[in-house]
Formats: sequence, C-alpha cells, structure tokens
Amino acid sequence: MDYFAVKTIHQGAVALSIAGFAARGVASLAGAAWVRSRAARTLPHIVDTVLLLSAITLAWMLRLNPASNPWLMAKIVGLVVYVALGMAALRQGLAWHLRATAWMLALLTFGYIVSVAITKSPAWFFS
Repeated sequence: MDYFAVKTIHQGAVALSIAGFAARGVASLAGAAWVRSRAARTLPHIVDTVLLLSAITLAWMLRLNPASNPWLMAKIVGLVVYVALGMAALRQGLAWHLRATAWMLALLTFGYIVSVAITKSPAWFFS
C-alpha cells in the first residue's frame, strides 16, 4: 500500500474515532442506554485499532523515530492523556461533573494532537 492510501485510512479513522467519542460522550452524559450496548463498546476498539496500525505504518514508512522527532513524541504523550481522559469521561460510576470535565479535556487534548500533526510542532498552533 502506498503512503497516500495509508494516510487517507489514518485520517478517516481519526474522523470516525473523534466523531464516535464525541457522540458516546454526549450520550453517556445524557444517560442514553445505547452507550452500554455491545456495538457501542466494540466498534470504537475496531476503529482505534485501525487508527493505531495506520499511525505505526506511517511512522515506519517515513522512518520516524519519536526520540528524534519531538512532535511525534508529543502526539504519543497526547494520545496517552487522551485515552486516560476518555476512559474517565465514559466511566459510569464517576460523578457527572467529573465525567463532563474529563470529556471536555479529552476533546481539547484531541485538538492538540491534531494541531501537532498539522504543524509538526509540539508548540500547538502557537509555533
């Protein structure tokens, strides 16, 4: 597969992943039952697996090393923060205001990750 095909798959998975997370976050905060369905719990893992595999493939194709590319390391650290906040946002036992705060912070973190991908700078859009 060529670079542009992998990049297109990656960008599509990014769009599906954030749309799904945003929808599940709103629905979870509203108490919608569908959020607890098998499909709502399984589909995000499939999309995120495609996202991660395409990211690794792109890094391999471009011979990128996080140790020598600060923007890539920033994306990886941002991803870890995003996942942790996302888990908190969708956790049913947590207080509503904590889940809502975690959801908003996760969305902001996602924005940071995208901005780093676009600018190739860990300084966000301030570079």
